[in-house]
Amino acid sequence: MRLHTYYRSTAAWRVRIALQLKGVAYDAVPVHLLRDGGEQRTDTYRALNPQQLVPLLTDGDERISQSLAIIEYLDETHPEPPLLPRSPAGRARVRALAQVVACDMHPLNNLRVQQYLAAEFGADDGTKQRWMHQWLAAGFDALERMLADDLRTGAYCHGDTPTLADLCLVPQVYSARRFSFDLAPYPTVVRIDAHCAEQPAFAAAAPDAQPDAE
Repeated sequence: MRLHTYYRSTAAWRVRIALQLKGVAYDAVPVHLLRDGGEQRTDTYRALNPQQLVPLLTDGDERISQSLAIIEYLDETHPEPPLLPRSPAGRARVRALAQVVACDMHPLNNLRVQQYLAAEFGADDGTKQRWMHQWLAAGFDALERMLADDLRTGAYCHGDTPTLADLCLVPQVYSARRFSFDLAPYPTVVRIDAHCAEQPAFAAAAPDAQPDAE
């Protein structure tokens, strides 16, 4: 199994956590998103992944893109420990929490959006930061309420074992801190992130622990 990844990619990070939690051995294939205009834009990588994004998982003859699809594939092919609850309502809640990050927050703030804002609209660093803070606030406002107001929230986003929701939350919190976003209004989010950081699988998947970390 091979994972095309970049150490700071929050989407690739989600998959790395899943692989670590499940104890699945894999070879990391670094794809530098900035070097020489971005290695993900080469013809060689585009032949593997037409979206020219990371992560990309190859498992035998299978090539799977999109982090949530990869994680659910891993959950079905390596069922222990499960990353989705058994009950339909629990699975729906975990997917909803994960999608706040993966569908509503991350896509608006990722690298190619920042590059487009600069190239097409002349956005400077301050303008790009204001853009990112707007969508980080919208997402974390919702997540904090969804977590703090629900008795199903435990040590993790859903109960006392990690789920898909935590795999999405932790990298997004890292990204928020990286771009100087104030997390003080989100104590439940911060508490869950701190708990995850103490777990070996999450630590092993973190950016600084990757072979391509700079």
